[in-house]
Amino acid sequence: MVGKSILIHLPLCRKKKNMKRYLSVFILGLAVACNNASDKETATTDSSSMDHMHDAGAMGNVPDLPPVPDGASVYFKNITEGATVKSPLKIEMGANVIKVDTAGPVIEGVGHHHLIIDGTDSIPAGVIVPKDSTHIHFGKGQTETEIALSPGMHKLTIQFADGLHRSYGGKMAATVHVKVE
Repeated sequence: MVGKSILIHLPLCRKKKNMKRYLSVFILGLAVACNNASDKETATTDSSSMDHMHDAGAMGNVPDLPPVPDGASVYFKNITEGATVKSPLKIEMGANVIKVDTAGPVIEGVGHHHLIIDGTDSIPAGVIVPKDSTHIHFGKGQTETEIALSPGMHKLTIQFADGLHRSYGGKMAATVHVKVE
């Protein structure tokens, strides 16, 4: 901004002395602007590296991962292993012995679903579920969704996680393979 206002005034300078003065201020302003741009780029990079942590309380005390209740499991309500399906595909997710709720506070016996599309069978316990096009989060407590899949074979995994998106591990995951027509 400083550089632009100086450039506007440069043609208005009639005296050589004033021209040198404005040029010096312009160069100083340009040096400061370049230095600040570099700082902003570093800050952006640093903060984006924490994006995968979601709301994990990176700045405070993070509670331990709650234990999984005995007999708890997750499952696909409407899709069976090896099913032939059409896109878009409606997916209904269920949970036994554990309550589905929103992301946020860490409460024993509570969590929410994540859908992994063409990824791993499960995420190790305590690891934060990534947030990308392969890992869909249902942090509002949703138990169904509709997804578009290309024709062919696909692997779908439900992964249950605590309020901070930390996986409950393989015992709280369910995987099916489907063929999309």
